[in-house]
Order: sequence, then C-alpha cells, then structure tokens
Amino acid sequence: MHESLTIGQLSDRSGVAPSALRYYERLGLIRAERTGGNQRRYARGELRRVAFIRISQQVGISLDEIRAALESLPASRTPTADDWSRLSIVWRERLDEKIRLLTKLRDDLDSCIGCGCLSLQRCTLSNPSDALAGEGPGPRLMLPRPAADPAPA
Repeated sequence: MHESLTIGQLSDRSGVAPSALRYYERLGLIRAERTGGNQRRYARGELRRVAFIRISQQVGISLDEIRAALESLPASRTPTADDWSRLSIVWRERLDEKIRLLTKLRDDLDSCIGCGCLSLQRCTLSNPSDALAGEGPGPRLMLPRPAADPAPA
C-alpha cells in the first residue's frame, strides 16, 4: 500500500483548505482512515477525488451532484479511465450548453462598453419597456430558446 497523506499534506497537494477537506469528508465526498491517535490519513487516490470535486465546482456542478457521481465510483479501488468516462457522459450536455452560453456572452459583450452600450438595437441584455416579460424571467435574449421559439425581430 502507498504511503497515506495527513490532512495537511492533502491540503498542500490539492490546494484545498483543511477545513474544506473535513467538510468534504462529512459530506461523504472523500474518505479518511483514523490512526490510533484519531488523526486522519488519506489514501493518495483521494487526491484525484479532490481534484474532481474542485474542477466540478468550478464549472457549476453542485456538491450534491458531485456526491451522487462519486457514489457511483467503486469505493475499494482507484477509479479507472472507464469509470471517469462514464461519469463525464452524465454532465457532457450540460457542460456543452454552459460553454455555448459563455461563448455567446463573451462574443456579444465584446461590442459593449460597460453600461454605455454603443448599439442598444443589437444588445442581448437590453429589453426596452420589458417587452420580453411574457417569455419568462431573466435575460431572454441570452437564454437558450426552444427551436419553435424564434428570436424577436
């Protein structure tokens, strides 16, 4: 068996504060063994789980969703490439939509200068007189539209 990591070592290697690691452990996202002196010891494989948690959070995946995904992985062995691939398929469509929205936001805001938009006729955030209120809440020109719902002229 490989040498285990203390909470400080796991924190240093993962870039995650010890308090967050203890929180992840309470949520069942990571596991630690206890020494005779009740100190936490983490298997090196927990580094991969912590990295997965951090990256998943960065793209907007909730801790509940992360926990559900990690619960599908084998507890007794390091996950294989097939395990991770199966897990990623679940989120692929959601991540693709997030990428599309971020790209659209980046591209549409390139022509904007703060709140003094130079072209309110083309601004995807402008909604004069709240004309799009009937379509629902939020920035209607930025949100994805169903195929049968053409953009307003």
